[in-house]
Amino acid sequence: MTTKTFPAPAKLNLFLHIVGQRPDGYHLLQTVFRFLDFNDELTLNVRDDGLIKLVTPQDGVPVEQDLCIRAAKLLQKESGATLGVDIALQKRIPMGGGLGGGSSDAATILMALNKLWQLNWNNEHLRMLGLQLGADVPIFIFGENAFAEGVGEQLSAVSLPPAWYLVIVPPVHVSTAEIFSNKELTRNTIPIKIPPFSVWDGHNDLEPVVCSLYPEVSNSLEWLKRLENTKITAMSGSGACVFAEFASETEAKTAFSQMPAEMKGFVARGLDKHPIYKSL
Repeated sequence: MTTKTFPAPAKLNLFLHIVGQRPDGYHLLQTVFRFLDFNDELTLNVRDDGLIKLVTPQDGVPVEQDLCIRAAKLLQKESGATLGVDIALQKRIPMGGGLGGGSSDAATILMALNKLWQLNWNNEHLRMLGLQLGADVPIFIFGENAFAEGVGEQLSAVSLPPAWYLVIVPPVHVSTAEIFSNKELTRNTIPIKIPPFSVWDGHNDLEPVVCSLYPEVSNSLEWLKRLENTKITAMSGSGACVFAEFASETEAKTAFSQMPAEMKGFVARGLDKHPIYKSL
């Protein structure tokens, strides 16, 4: 049977505004998503017996709760597909870092199996399915950098200038649910219009709450803000990762070389499109 490897890229939230809250508790937001040239890899081996199996279980994640397994089983159930798959995940994107790793893995599963199982669902159909798995899954299926509204599912493609990013990965795991339920979280940022808006005028409403609870995040962000030549310094999503945007690879790598020994991170290029389209 067919075996292929697919990328699942990280994302950054260049800003993240909380503009309200629905009666069901979900937060209404505005954000700009940017893909990074830094990714997990998923190797999929199609099975003809209908079984769905994760051959690389992740520490601390029960297999039945793994987003890769949930995505594959949901697509199989909704499409009536009779084929199965063995899933091998090579994890590089840190968990609990606000870089969308689990959501990206789930989206890659949906897009890749749509092709490998020859389902031929369109992009919008896959995005609607992905939303059942998490609010960040649709952006990865959308496949382009985007301005997002609603709970993150209302997407409009945006053109972003070339950029490089230094991403710092603090040694903490931030719970998204904990941050969104915090009483100190600001939920009434004035909505912005698209167009016009500037990603450089935004901020992350979750940042003050996370920084107050996790000194490691606050210290990393303060260090980034002291760097020269940065265009944006911010936390991505609900953290813990923080980043600085630079115009060139040289500037980003120079900043990386200056990082204190106790800090960990990486340099990545901003992408315009999801890299899976090269392999589909």
